[in-house]
Amino acid sequence: MSAVEAPVPVAGGVAIPAQPERSEGAFRQMARRFVKHKMAVVGFVVTSLLILIAIFAPWLSPHSPYAVTAEFSAAPSASHWLGTDQVGRDVLARLIYATRVAVIVGFGTVAIYVTFGTVVGLLSAYLGGWVDMIVMRVTDMFMAFPYMMVILVVVSVLGPTLGTLVLVLALFSWPSIARLVRGSVLTLKQMDYVKAGIALGLSTPRIVFRHILPNALAPIIVNATFGVAAAIMAESGLSFLGMGVQPPTASWGNMLTDAQSISVMTDQPWLWLPPGIMILVTVLAINFVGDGLRDALDPKQ
Repeated sequence: MSAVEAPVPVAGGVAIPAQPERSEGAFRQMARRFVKHKMAVVGFVVTSLLILIAIFAPWLSPHSPYAVTAEFSAAPSASHWLGTDQVGRDVLARLIYATRVAVIVGFGTVAIYVTFGTVVGLLSAYLGGWVDMIVMRVTDMFMAFPYMMVILVVVSVLGPTLGTLVLVLALFSWPSIARLVRGSVLTLKQMDYVKAGIALGLSTPRIVFRHILPNALAPIIVNATFGVAAAIMAESGLSFLGMGVQPPTASWGNMLTDAQSISVMTDQPWLWLPPGIMILVTVLAINFVGDGLRDALDPKQ
């Protein structure tokens, strides 16, 4: 027997065709998959709070991060919730302002190198030929450099300022995103809609930036998210070595510099525990967001 068809509603003797269900939007599907990743949601909340702390640092800080008091290396108290450092500066205030430095370095570095690397990768893959060969050889040359050693040399020559740190980190981070975008575009340029655009005589910028780039955004966004965490780690390491953000400007890395002695680590944990915890929580939160975005944007993986 044939399968029984579902009854069709009838109005006034005229059958009304069943209305097809509306397909769920791509953004809603992505959001639904992202929310299922509980740790990614937690990471997103923590990252959002860190950004808000960085924006509203002057209003959240109980003291000026540069104000020196007569209480040197004081333990946490009602007036100084996280104590003071060896100079008498409030640790909580410096921790809050250091969040601003981390956010600027993390997101500023990623914004620069993702933009540059994406354009380079797009044009290299789409144009092909000798352009692709030259761009890839330059990319290989940059990736062959010992990353941290070159950054240390460049920063020591140009001076360890916040702007220099962002530019140097971006300068040696774009090759990875360029190669990633190139791989995606090499696949997308073979699609029928791209060939149809070429046949219709569409300009190269329109095909590349309006038709190919939107379909290559998923891996770019995921890579950029992990890049924020990597940039924050690099800044903290450079500041700890004295080649990053310089005192009196507060940075999680240069705050840890004060904890290089056994006596400080054992007797004054308020000097190194707060910045250490902030680095750990921030990097974990951003990586969780990256994991959630990867699952949401590419569920086949």
